[in-house]
Amino acid sequence: MSRSLVSAARLRWLAPALGALLPVAARAEGEAVADSGDTAWMLCATALVLFMTIPGLSLFYGGLVRTKNMLSVLMHCFVLTCLVTLLWLAYGYSLAFDTTGMQAGVTTFHSFVGGLGKAFLAGVGPGSVWGSIPEPLFFAYQLTFAIITPALIVGAFAERMKFSAMLVFMTGWLSFVYLPVCHMVWGGAGAFFADRGVLDFAGGIVVHITAGVAALVLCIVIGPRTGWPTTPMLPHNLGLTVAGTGMLWVGWYGFNAGSALSAGGSAAMALVVTQISAATGALSWMAVEWRHRKKPSVLGICTGAVAGLAAVTPASGFIGPVGGLAIGLVSGGACYFAAVSLKPRFGYDDSLDVFGVHGVGGFLGTVLAGLFCAPVFGGLLPDRSIPTQLGVQLSAALAAVAYTAAVSFALAKGVDAWIGLRVADLGEEQGLDLNVHGERGYNL
Repeated sequence: MSRSLVSAARLRWLAPALGALLPVAARAEGEAVADSGDTAWMLCATALVLFMTIPGLSLFYGGLVRTKNMLSVLMHCFVLTCLVTLLWLAYGYSLAFDTTGMQAGVTTFHSFVGGLGKAFLAGVGPGSVWGSIPEPLFFAYQLTFAIITPALIVGAFAERMKFSAMLVFMTGWLSFVYLPVCHMVWGGAGAFFADRGVLDFAGGIVVHITAGVAALVLCIVIGPRTGWPTTPMLPHNLGLTVAGTGMLWVGWYGFNAGSALSAGGSAAMALVVTQISAATGALSWMAVEWRHRKKPSVLGICTGAVAGLAAVTPASGFIGPVGGLAIGLVSGGACYFAAVSLKPRFGYDDSLDVFGVHGVGGFLGTVLAGLFCAPVFGGLLPDRSIPTQLGVQLSAALAAVAYTAAVSFALAKGVDAWIGLRVADLGEEQGLDLNVHGERGYNL
């Protein structure tokens, strides 16, 4: 270390704040230093994941609803981006990733949720490092996951939920479902699922199972749209949906490859299997639909791609190309069945098939990660016993389903009793764009 850097490091005794303001390169010898290559990649990955919500998911959902409700869906995604950012700053990041309680030996409570030691980014400055990247960047990257997860749920109650009720429900849901599950899976040594060896590289449990199950619960509690299923409720602009699908697909590179938190071989392989699973899921859905309904639809191939992306998410850092191929193949057919057959059979109006795609896809991918992580399938975890790991994955997925369902149901019923979940019948007939927001997304 040069004399100038040593002198800069010694100046820290003047004030704690000065040390936080020093460049990473000027940190004292032996302290953690961020890697510039990893930092550059994670800056890009963070932007890609935010791009998935605004505009990717917004356009994907916006094209699927009827014209009179397009702006309301875009508004939901946009306002959640803003709301979750402030909640993540205030306490979300801390409850998900602060491990002070575990380090102090208080493991019973903090194995399920973190502490408040990093609320409002207390103690986190430009010189703070998480792994090989600056901690403020890790904060921002994980924020983008926290944003897209509740935004996924929007598709289940589209066209009929009060805006105020949505804001209240999502605040409670992020606080009592997303944050504890995120901590249990990604909170490190001492966290409940992490200590049991659960594999979830990029959010099969944390994102897709929680969002999918909450979507199912909420659409059942709120009830079906007026006229469903006898009245046709066709997408108003599939062009927007195709564009949104493309943005989601590209953004998913940041989602899965970015979860390596470094620019290296793990990120590269995660990117490759993500591409393989998305392509296979799209073709699998298309083939099943073509045989079943005699025509391959644009909506079908887009939905199949998203199913393949959701399913490979938990496994992406642990599997090879064979695993990506198999997961995409299975998820395309299984999610098609859930969306086309399961939903009408049980009579729940999951407007945009959030449960059928993300819930079912995330569950399948979480379990199959335990199979395809094995070297015999080209996986990257040689010390894993397949039966044992399958059991770990299945039990964790089921536990996440049960917890999410129970808390989501309680929150939905509580919000319904307090301010009501649904807009009035007249408002639903007019459309939420005009009734709730006083605007139209089209010219008459």
